Amino acid sequence: MAFDDERQAGERLAERLAGIDTAALSPENQVDAGLLANELAARRFQLDELREPYWDPQRANPGRALRSLLARDFAPLPDRLAALASRLAAVPAQLAAGRALLGPMPQVALETAIGQFGGTIAMVKGEIDTALEAAPQCAAQIDAVRPAALAALGEHRDWLAARLAEGHSGGGFADPRLGPGRFARKLSLTLDTAADADAILARAHADLDRISAEIEQLAGELGGTARQVLDRLAASAPDDSTILGVCRDALARQTAFVEEHRVLTLHDDPVDVIEMPEIDRGVAVAYCDSPGPLETAPAPTFIAVSPTPADWPAERVTSFYREYNRHMLHNLMVHEAMPGHFAQLQHSRRFRGQTALRAALRSGSFIEGWAVYAEELMTRLEYPGEGDPREVRMQQLKMQLRLIINAILDARVHAHGMTEAEAMALMTGPGHQEEGEAAGKWRRALLSSGQLSTYYVGYTEVTDLATALAAAHPEWSPRERHDHMLAHGSPPARYLHALLT
Repeated sequence: MAFDDERQAGERLAERLAGIDTAALSPENQVDAGLLANELAARRFQLDELREPYWDPQRANPGRALRSLLARDFAPLPDRLAALASRLAAVPAQLAAGRALLGPMPQVALETAIGQFGGTIAMVKGEIDTALEAAPQCAAQIDAVRPAALAALGEHRDWLAARLAEGHSGGGFADPRLGPGRFARKLSLTLDTAADADAILARAHADLDRISAEIEQLAGELGGTARQVLDRLAASAPDDSTILGVCRDALARQTAFVEEHRVLTLHDDPVDVIEMPEIDRGVAVAYCDSPGPLETAPAPTFIAVSPTPADWPAERVTSFYREYNRHMLHNLMVHEAMPGHFAQLQHSRRFRGQTALRAALRSGSFIEGWAVYAEELMTRLEYPGEGDPREVRMQQLKMQLRLIINAILDARVHAHGMTEAEAMALMTGPGHQEEGEAAGKWRRALLSSGQLSTYYVGYTEVTDLATALAAAHPEWSPRERHDHMLAHGSPPARYLHALLT
């Protein structure tokens, strides 16, 4: 079985790594050895203890593997369509293998997977035809395999829907919660640090009180309570027809601002703000999709933003755009693009080590931590957004409350039995979140584990590193300090402390 082969290959690699005298390696190679050791441990944990392939139906969706061949112009279109045909031909067997593996599944995972499989079916029906218009000579090759792939995708979605119906009719669902022991272990592996889950939770609660006081103080300067000021800002709402335009405009303004204030070195890499594909909807409102870690062609980075689904009722759409109002979208684009993920990953791609490990094993906690640090940095520099820097700062503080609450949810849902009512009260009360945003985050907390903590823990680590560098090198300008922080790929911050200080 493939999982057995993967497990055995990982064990052989771990044995070889254990035989290396890592103390004799260069500092950069010591980092790579540490990254590899953590990755091997994480994969063993995922297979042997979490057993995700046996209960997570989202993993079987081939949508991203198919769409990546259409979305990125890394090779001539006929070559990419030939590869797409090969992948389409493999879909029926791949989905059958997925059904053979899957046992009891969590309700939230089933519901999300059904929606995302619908997106994959729409993509196979529509986006491929668009590509074939530019390469009609490939039509016969695609037509030979597409009908069977579509039939298999529809069969699999129906199978998932039947499992969902069985669960509702008395069969029950798997519990998505990990429990204290497994959560603590996964958190440590996700962060690649000796994480103390309880200590992180305690610090998060203390920071929740601190930021709550700070946002109330700023709201007072703007003439009201935090709730009153946030409600006023929420009235400046885009809609489905304007949200992408607002995000593109924000990216242009932020790029000019970062250059003017010499925040960091900018590289002339292509970037495009796109509508989020349906296959990815249901987890986050936006994401940064950079070229593959080993890609050398000048492929674009996509900043994907999700408009509201067509079947949402009007009140839910209104709630969504109150949360993601124009001021919040400026802060969101700082995080996803400039000088957040897009800018940071520009630097990361330019690191050249003696191995490819640094590129392949990026640290989520560093990447998310940098993006949150970038949000705060831009407000400290008084980035004006729609005109008043304090309005952007209000949204940034609200986002900071959100990332703190993310960490609290992550721990309390998976290790302490937090209920949906308790989570909603925390998010809509101290977190000032709209009902729809809070409901979506509750689902995300159930769908993932460890990842929601990366924002908060990564932010604290990156902020501590920036403070240490400023103290150690007061002669460095902000651009020099930030360029040094970003010059070593995307390893966990604890490795950067050793390399830089």
